Amino acid sequence: MLNILAQPPTDAIPTPDVAWSGLMPLLILSGGAVLLLTIVSLAKDFIPRWFTPIYTVLIGIATGVAAIPLWLRVTDTPSAADPNNGPFATLDSSFGVDGFSVFFTMLFAAVVVLVALLANDYLRREDIDGPEFYVLMMLSASGGIVMASANDLIVMFLGLEILSIAVYVMAAMHSRRIESQEAGMKYFVLGALSSAVFLYGIALTYGATGSTNLVEIREFLSNVILLNDALLLAGFALLLVGFGFKVAAVPFHSWTPDVYQGAPTPVVGFMASAVKAAAFAGMLRVFWLTFGSYRTDWQPVIYGLAIATLLVGSFVAIVQTDVKRMLAYSSISHAGYLLVGVQAATNEGTATVLFYLAAYAFMVIGSFTVITLATGPGDAKTSLTDIAGLARTRPVLGIALTVFLLGQAGVPFTSGFFAKFYVISAAADANSYGLAIVAMLAAVVAAFLYLRIMMAIWLDGDEVADPTELAAAKAGIPVPWGAAVVLVVTVGFTLVFGLWPEPMIEMARDAVPALAIG
Repeated sequence: MLNILAQPPTDAIPTPDVAWSGLMPLLILSGGAVLLLTIVSLAKDFIPRWFTPIYTVLIGIATGVAAIPLWLRVTDTPSAADPNNGPFATLDSSFGVDGFSVFFTMLFAAVVVLVALLANDYLRREDIDGPEFYVLMMLSASGGIVMASANDLIVMFLGLEILSIAVYVMAAMHSRRIESQEAGMKYFVLGALSSAVFLYGIALTYGATGSTNLVEIREFLSNVILLNDALLLAGFALLLVGFGFKVAAVPFHSWTPDVYQGAPTPVVGFMASAVKAAAFAGMLRVFWLTFGSYRTDWQPVIYGLAIATLLVGSFVAIVQTDVKRMLAYSSISHAGYLLVGVQAATNEGTATVLFYLAAYAFMVIGSFTVITLATGPGDAKTSLTDIAGLARTRPVLGIALTVFLLGQAGVPFTSGFFAKFYVISAAADANSYGLAIVAMLAAVVAAFLYLRIMMAIWLDGDEVADPTELAAAKAGIPVPWGAAVVLVVTVGFTLVFGLWPEPMIEMARDAVPALAIG
């Protein structure tokens, strides 16, 4: 009897093969967050204040560097000499590695580096510096990488929650500002509701197709004609609601102005860039790549969402008086342009969305960097009157903000011009002429918003016209080195790719998503 019990089982438990190279950027970013928390908890009294931001910057750079060989591999054509080139999957085909996921990995790494540099001085100024912000940001960016790489709806949901929960805490982390706590609570309650709706969408999709794996769902929908697809369409609708909340599409946008106004400004910069990019990455991977055979069912819905988002974001923005609320509605309007590219449901449309997300990420981080520096302690002075005359008192900040506003308005010689031009062209190529016309009209309306801010910073502020006061203002408020680096990088990106967009758009075209099996 004892001999029988001691015998090893004949059937080993199956375990998935893991291609660790494909997971390396994710492991560096998430592992770096956990390691930072461990180091600080064990040696808090021995760590200088500069350690956590510099550590985060180095982890972000390492993540981007680790993504480069993956990019060269997945964008290369398989050959007899190297058959392993091209997209591949790992973790039992639940995590895909293709040009699309690697593109977003590099974008998230860049955002982590820039926001860490921006947050360094801000957190010290507000006396809330510590490892918490940096750890949460790296974990949230890790969730974004998971969303961009997910080959399974359950994995997509896990990435969404990792992304979101960290941002909920970041939005409410300024404990001495009631507006910050209100922003975090509102974002958490509405975000939890949208996550539940998203999970119901996964359940209905599973009920209709018998799988949560995106590869299996796509094959099922391509080979099987459903006589009754009501369950599947309901799943589409609920999934779209979940994504719509994260991208701040109308009518799921109500949280955006209050959260942008109340949350710490560097957190808003991260939300407007990384969170929006991750949500659009998930939307493209699920709808365009997996549900492509049903595009005639979901395209009209996104068409309507895009029009509503463009119009509401543009028209409501022009009546605001708080700069952060203005940029919040501007962010909603930009989500409308991105939906225009998603609605095209073509390879070119997807490429234009990727280009737009990269261009917008740098412009919006730069914009909120200027807002952080110009509004002073407490994030309280964010109205138009508070930044009036900024170009006179702090010319460098005034010029930088002007560049970012011109880029968001789509003025030529900025990356924002080509971003809007490409998405509108993609809509026209897909015969969505009405949507393209609405997008152009919305651009005209939004231009008034940016012009209004520029008039405030350049033409208003006569009360500081005295040369002595101007000299005192310029000398008394230096630009921290981290923020200076962010401004140089973001202004450079906006202008360089506004004059020479070909490298970035070609990279975006090489990053069109693909579903691969392990």
